[in-house]
Amino acid sequence: MDSYPGDFPFGIMDVVELLHLRIRRRQANSVYVDCPFCGDRRGKMNVNFVKNVWRCNYCDEHGGMLALYARLNNTTTSDAYWEIGEALCNDFHRERPNSGYEMAGNQQAGTGSPVSGTQTDLAGYERRGELKTVQQAERASGQEIHQTLSLLLAMLPLQPAHRNHLHSPKRGLSDEQIDRIGFKSTPPPFLCRSITERLMKQGCKVEGVPGFYLDDSGRWTMNFYRKNAGILIPAVGYDGMIHGLQILLDSPLKQKDDPPDKSGAKYIWFSSSSKNMGVTSGSPVHFIGNPSARVVYVIEGLLKADISHCLTNRTFAAIAGANNTSQLDTLFALLAQNGTEEIIEAHDMDKYSNQMTSNGASKIYLMARKNGMACRRLTWNPNYKGFDDWQLALREKEQREKEVQRMNFKQQYLCGKCDFTYIDGCVELWHTRAEKDLDLTEYLGLTKEEYQIFLAQGNQVLKDLLDSQRVFRRFCIYQLCLGETQTVPFAFKQLDALRKAGYEQPPAAAYQTVWSAEVCCPKGQNDMEVLGRLFLDFNEHLPEDYRGRPLAPSDVVELDCQGKRTYFYVNDCRDFAPVRFSPFLCKRLPEPAQKQE
Repeated sequence: MDSYPGDFPFGIMDVVELLHLRIRRRQANSVYVDCPFCGDRRGKMNVNFVKNVWRCNYCDEHGGMLALYARLNNTTTSDAYWEIGEALCNDFHRERPNSGYEMAGNQQAGTGSPVSGTQTDLAGYERRGELKTVQQAERASGQEIHQTLSLLLAMLPLQPAHRNHLHSPKRGLSDEQIDRIGFKSTPPPFLCRSITERLMKQGCKVEGVPGFYLDDSGRWTMNFYRKNAGILIPAVGYDGMIHGLQILLDSPLKQKDDPPDKSGAKYIWFSSSSKNMGVTSGSPVHFIGNPSARVVYVIEGLLKADISHCLTNRTFAAIAGANNTSQLDTLFALLAQNGTEEIIEAHDMDKYSNQMTSNGASKIYLMARKNGMACRRLTWNPNYKGFDDWQLALREKEQREKEVQRMNFKQQYLCGKCDFTYIDGCVELWHTRAEKDLDLTEYLGLTKEEYQIFLAQGNQVLKDLLDSQRVFRRFCIYQLCLGETQTVPFAFKQLDALRKAGYEQPPAAAYQTVWSAEVCCPKGQNDMEVLGRLFLDFNEHLPEDYRGRPLAPSDVVELDCQGKRTYFYVNDCRDFAPVRFSPFLCKRLPEPAQKQE
């Protein structure tokens, strides 16, 4: 166990109190507070009051207690030492000595290392009920953790509701895939002690295994309770052993003072770090696929990696947070030795709008190159946040195409999806149909008058009649200029994110023109209907020479409305908000490089 570095006349919890940092939850030797650097209000910053250090699991800012104060107050760690001392200690010397603390404050305290001074009164915190140190067990070996967690999963069922969720369109897994990966449901709390005793009788070690601890009666049990009920997801390492379990919660965990629109935590680790003789999960890296794969994808989220592997049969390494990359370094060294040549970063598409996610992606690049492997960023249709969402959408695309094929001839012609000669093929198909539920007039989608003209006067007269019922409208598509590491706060987000970023209207200078053309529409079709069609067309069937992204939120569409240009901000496939826009400020896509003969 680590001992408390008590050579300061104050501790890091004094600094937390002095800075008015909000404590969200408490662990055995640490607390979680809201991060004052990235502004995240989910309690992602861990403050370890045994080691006097802190780290935000979201933005990865970290350091010692003097650095925490100094950075927030724009001062040196030496000055931070004296300012904290004067604020907290009545008998603190106001005269600064010429040596000792001055040197220590600049060189050591910023990293959490102790300097000479007075013993900190940790007991004072405990009397006030603010801190309570809990003895932690020494972590068990990887083989012992694997044996215990494997047998635990073998004892547990997967409840029908959880299996149905994994079957759902949102997850898209088959029974065979669900069983092969090993998803299980968390047990009810009243069975935790008996299941633990069964594991011990079978020779499993529970001391030092994440999630197990000694209860108040001195008996070993597991840290399952009603609030963390959900689906257990095994975290399997490169060695094929289970190193931990993550829980997809049935009900997201929310703080009592969270705003109503905040979703809460959906995933937590099966851990016992706040319990007597418990141990932290350690947030292990999850690996699924071929250990000798030439290409390995890195993704955020264990379940996301499992689904993506099942959909593509590619190899994935998953981390539990965009900035939780430290353990990837060891994995990358093993992959490089085993023949992996390329790492593909496949974090969610908010890497273009969220600086923290982008920073985490950049660390993957550096680690891959450090280990001699190439690395590149993967992007996809930005209407889908995650790689798994995108792959599931591709699988459903065939069904949507069948729905388009069910449009009759007139509908397709008025929308410009076929030329007029297609009518001859439709007539031939009608004659060969087994079903006789529609006459030819209904099958073609014509009115009785149009059908009589078709019979009496032929194709050209009907074509002229239908041509008078449609119109061509000019449109342009403008999309944000995004680089590998560049982020825009409202990228691929709806209009409220644009306003939250400080813009009343889309900043045209941040956009580029990616496409300009005409669309054929039935006369009388309103702007929203035309835009809805464009959204589908520029997601399902992109033109061959189109060099932009699929149409998505944050894009701007210019539409010709009877000679007047109007502009719409894309919120989603059915919502387009009128905006002001200055296309003359937009950049143009660079011309593609000419191929060498």
